[in-house]
Amino acid sequence: MATDLLNIGIILGSTRPGRVSPQVGTWILDIDSRRGDAVYEIVDLADYRLPFLGDPAGEQQIAAWANKISALDAFIFMTAEYNHSITGALKNALDCARTEWYNKAAGIVSYGSSGGTRAAEHLRGILAELQVADVRTHPALNLFTDFENYTVFKPADLHVSHVNDMLDQVVRWATALKTVRS
Repeated sequence: MATDLLNIGIILGSTRPGRVSPQVGTWILDIDSRRGDAVYEIVDLADYRLPFLGDPAGEQQIAAWANKISALDAFIFMTAEYNHSITGALKNALDCARTEWYNKAAGIVSYGSSGGTRAAEHLRGILAELQVADVRTHPALNLFTDFENYTVFKPADLHVSHVNDMLDQVVRWATALKTVRS
Protein backbone atom coordinates (compact mmCIF):
# COMPACT_ATOMS: atom_id res chain seq x y z
CA MET A 1 0.00 0.00 0.00
CA ALA A 2 1.18 3.55 -0.69
CA THR A 3 0.50 4.49 2.93
CA ASP A 4 3.11 1.96 4.04
CA LEU A 5 5.85 3.65 2.04
CA LEU A 6 8.46 5.74 3.79
CA ASN A 7 8.43 9.52 3.31
CA ILE A 8 11.91 10.73 2.42
CA GLY A 9 12.81 14.38 2.03
CA ILE A 10 15.58 15.52 -0.28
CA ILE A 11 16.77 18.58 1.61
CA LEU A 12 18.38 21.27 -0.53
CA GLY A 13 21.00 22.68 1.82
CA SER A 14 21.84 25.93 0.04
CA THR A 15 19.73 29.05 -0.34
CA ARG A 16 22.12 31.41 -2.12
CA PRO A 17 21.32 32.90 -5.53
CA GLY A 18 22.81 30.86 -8.37
CA ARG A 19 22.98 27.69 -6.29
CA VAL A 20 23.23 24.31 -8.02
CA SER A 21 21.45 22.27 -5.36
CA PRO A 22 18.09 22.35 -7.23
CA GLN A 23 19.77 20.67 -10.23
CA VAL A 24 21.34 18.00 -8.03
CA GLY A 25 18.13 17.51 -6.05
CA THR A 26 16.08 17.04 -9.22
CA TRP A 27 18.61 14.46 -10.46
CA ILE A 28 18.34 12.57 -7.15
CA LEU A 29 14.53 12.76 -7.29
CA ASP A 30 14.59 11.32 -10.82
CA ILE A 31 16.67 8.35 -9.63
CA ASP A 32 14.45 7.94 -6.57
CA SER A 33 11.20 8.01 -8.52
CA ARG A 34 12.24 4.94 -10.53
CA ARG A 35 12.69 2.87 -7.38
CA GLY A 36 9.13 2.67 -5.96
CA ASP A 37 10.39 1.94 -2.44
CA ALA A 38 9.43 5.27 -0.83
CA VAL A 39 7.73 8.59 -1.46
CA TYR A 40 10.47 11.10 -2.20
CA GLU A 41 10.07 14.87 -2.26
CA ILE A 42 12.32 17.87 -2.53
CA VAL A 43 12.36 20.04 0.60
CA ASP A 44 13.92 23.38 -0.29
CA LEU A 45 15.25 25.43 2.63
CA ALA A 46 14.65 28.57 0.57
CA ASP A 47 10.89 27.93 0.74
CA TYR A 48 10.89 28.13 4.56
CA ARG A 49 12.76 31.41 4.97
CA LEU A 50 13.93 30.35 8.41
CA PRO A 51 15.11 33.11 10.73
CA PHE A 52 18.15 32.58 12.89
CA LEU A 53 17.26 30.33 15.78
CA GLY A 54 16.02 32.45 18.66
CA ASP A 55 14.48 35.22 16.57
CA PRO A 56 10.89 35.46 17.92
CA ALA A 57 9.68 37.01 14.66
CA GLY A 58 10.13 33.66 12.92
CA GLU A 59 8.04 31.36 15.09
CA GLN A 60 5.61 30.48 12.28
CA GLN A 61 8.38 29.57 9.84
CA ILE A 62 10.12 27.45 12.48
CA ALA A 63 6.85 25.69 13.34
CA ALA A 64 6.19 24.93 9.65
CA TRP A 65 9.75 23.60 9.29
CA ALA A 66 9.45 21.41 12.39
CA ASN A 67 6.13 20.02 11.10
CA LYS A 68 7.74 19.14 7.76
CA ILE A 69 10.67 17.38 9.43
CA SER A 70 8.31 15.53 11.76
CA ALA A 71 6.32 14.18 8.79
CA LEU A 72 9.41 12.63 7.15
CA ASP A 73 10.92 9.23 7.93
CA ALA A 74 14.34 9.91 6.42
CA PHE A 75 16.39 12.51 4.59
CA ILE A 76 18.80 12.90 1.73
CA PHE A 77 20.87 15.98 2.46
CA MET A 78 22.22 17.89 -0.53
CA THR A 79 25.11 19.82 0.93
CA ALA A 80 27.47 22.21 -0.73
CA GLU A 81 30.86 22.78 0.85
CA TYR A 82 31.35 26.39 1.93
CA ASN A 83 34.60 27.19 3.73
CA HIS A 84 35.23 23.49 4.49
CA SER A 85 31.81 22.98 6.11
CA ILE A 86 28.06 22.98 5.49
CA THR A 87 26.18 26.15 4.66
CA GLY A 88 24.99 28.46 7.42
CA ALA A 89 21.43 28.00 6.15
CA LEU A 90 21.63 24.22 6.57
CA LYS A 91 23.14 24.48 10.06
CA ASN A 92 20.41 26.90 11.09
CA ALA A 93 17.71 24.59 9.66
CA LEU A 94 19.14 21.66 11.60
CA ASP A 95 19.08 23.75 14.77
CA CYS A 96 15.51 25.00 14.19
CA ALA A 97 14.13 21.54 14.92
CA ARG A 98 15.26 19.09 17.57
CA THR A 99 13.15 16.09 18.53
CA GLU A 100 11.64 16.03 15.04
CA TRP A 101 14.99 14.67 13.75
CA TYR A 102 15.31 11.89 16.35
CA ASN A 103 15.53 8.24 15.29
CA LYS A 104 15.51 8.81 11.56
CA ALA A 105 17.94 7.89 8.80
CA ALA A 106 19.84 10.06 6.35
CA GLY A 107 22.01 9.91 3.30
CA ILE A 108 24.36 12.67 2.24
CA VAL A 109 25.12 13.86 -1.29
CA SER A 110 27.78 16.55 -1.26
CA TYR A 111 29.43 18.74 -3.84
CA GLY A 112 32.34 21.12 -3.98
CA SER A 113 35.92 21.43 -5.20
CA SER A 114 36.84 18.33 -3.19
CA GLY A 115 33.47 16.67 -3.69
CA GLY A 116 32.13 18.40 -0.60
CA THR A 117 33.65 15.70 1.60
CA ARG A 118 34.63 18.05 4.43
CA ALA A 119 31.08 19.41 4.59
CA ALA A 120 29.73 15.86 4.68
CA GLU A 121 32.00 15.00 7.59
CA HIS A 122 30.84 18.05 9.54
CA LEU A 123 27.23 17.18 8.76
CA ARG A 124 27.75 13.64 10.10
CA GLY A 125 28.76 15.01 13.51
CA ILE A 126 25.74 17.28 13.68
CA LEU A 127 23.40 14.48 12.64
CA ALA A 128 24.81 12.22 15.35
CA GLU A 129 23.88 14.82 17.98
CA LEU A 130 20.36 14.94 16.51
CA GLN A 131 20.05 11.14 16.71
CA VAL A 132 19.95 10.78 12.93
CA ALA A 133 21.63 7.63 11.63
CA ASP A 134 23.55 8.56 8.50
CA VAL A 135 24.51 5.80 6.09
CA ARG A 136 27.99 4.99 4.90
CA THR A 137 27.63 5.40 1.14
CA HIS A 138 28.13 9.03 0.23
CA PRO A 139 28.01 10.26 -3.38
CA ALA A 140 30.51 13.14 -3.64
CA LEU A 141 30.20 15.37 -6.69
CA ASN A 142 33.12 17.42 -7.90
CA LEU A 143 32.67 20.95 -9.22
CA PHE A 144 35.47 20.37 -11.76
CA THR A 145 34.24 17.09 -13.25
CA ASP A 146 30.49 16.91 -12.58
CA PHE A 147 29.57 20.49 -13.46
CA GLU A 148 30.09 22.36 -16.70
CA ASN A 149 31.51 25.82 -15.96
CA TYR A 150 30.78 25.09 -12.28
CA THR A 151 27.09 25.81 -12.85
CA VAL A 152 25.48 23.18 -15.10
CA PHE A 153 25.17 19.78 -13.48
CA LYS A 154 26.42 16.94 -15.69
CA PRO A 155 27.18 14.03 -13.37
CA ALA A 156 29.43 11.15 -14.32
CA ASP A 157 27.47 7.93 -14.90
CA LEU A 158 29.22 6.18 -12.03
CA HIS A 159 27.32 8.32 -9.53
CA VAL A 160 23.99 6.64 -10.30
CA SER A 161 25.09 3.35 -8.75
CA HIS A 162 26.44 5.21 -5.70
CA VAL A 163 23.12 7.03 -5.28
CA ASN A 164 21.20 3.75 -5.51
CA ASP A 165 23.50 2.10 -2.96
CA MET A 166 22.97 5.06 -0.62
CA LEU A 167 19.20 4.90 -1.10
CA ASP A 168 19.17 1.15 -0.39
CA GLN A 169 20.91 1.85 2.91
CA VAL A 170 18.66 4.79 3.79
CA VAL A 171 15.49 2.77 3.14
CA ARG A 172 16.73 -0.14 5.27
CA TRP A 173 17.73 2.10 8.18
CA ALA A 174 14.59 4.24 7.93
CA THR A 175 12.41 1.13 7.97
CA ALA A 176 14.15 -0.15 11.09
CA LEU A 177 14.09 3.21 12.85
CA LYS A 178 10.40 3.70 12.14
CA THR A 179 9.73 0.85 14.57
CA VAL A 180 11.69 2.72 17.26
CA ARG A 181 9.47 5.79 16.82
CA SER A 182 6.22 3.78 16.90
